[in-house]
Amino acid sequence: MTKPKSDYSIQTVSNALRLLEAFREEDEIGVSELARRLDLHKNNVFRLLATLEERGYIEQSPESDRYRLGTRCLELGRAFSHGHSLLDRARPILEALAASQNETVHLGVLRDFEVVHLDGEQPRQLVLTASRIGERLPVHCTALGKVLLGCAVESVREGFDRDWVSTQGLEQRTNATICDRHKFFEHLRSVAVQGFALDLEECEIGLRCAAMPVFDATGQALAALSVSGPGFRLGEERLLGDVVPALGAAAERLSRELGYSV
Repeated sequence: MTKPKSDYSIQTVSNALRLLEAFREEDEIGVSELARRLDLHKNNVFRLLATLEERGYIEQSPESDRYRLGTRCLELGRAFSHGHSLLDRARPILEALAASQNETVHLGVLRDFEVVHLDGEQPRQLVLTASRIGERLPVHCTALGKVLLGCAVESVREGFDRDWVSTQGLEQRTNATICDRHKFFEHLRSVAVQGFALDLEECEIGLRCAAMPVFDATGQALAALSVSGPGFRLGEERLLGDVVPALGAAAERLSRELGYSV
């Protein structure tokens, strides 16, 4: 019987990666704060920082003595972009979609029941939705998250219910957020039937979004594309009459390039 991959995990490597991930939300963090967040002794954190600093993945600010990500992290990010066929194929589609809709667009994937924004494009507008490249957001109140869950295989939704909803619930981000478990999963069934999801100020007040899935050669929902903007420009009439059809064409094009065929 094959052992689960977790049996081969090396704790020191895992802690080093956890340390790097701590910088998702903050530019600089001190040793004591890192030790608290990682639940590690300060001496262990010092050793991890020294090793990562030697390799260029961490650097210490001369002004504050706090730590921040080093340039090797940027190099790895660029290497990921260059070697990832999804990003390569999505880039011209993102640019065309942003230009046609004159709104911010994103490419997102599902990771650990959160939406990770892999890439995005912004048009020239005075009022825009901020680019979220590299950010993670909840799945239950974002168009990207809802469409990735709704169009995924049933086991993914079951896992979300078991491993996330049952332990953490559904956070209420705004008054429009669907927080009731039964209503949320009923909503996902509607998303699966219609093939797209809307976020009508469920994640942030004043922000609206539409998203559609991108399928790979096996027919699995690999990623999703979204168009987002301020509510005063993205009323439901424009979302349904203009944005969703444009998203459908863009998602279909990217799916075909990834080998998907109906």
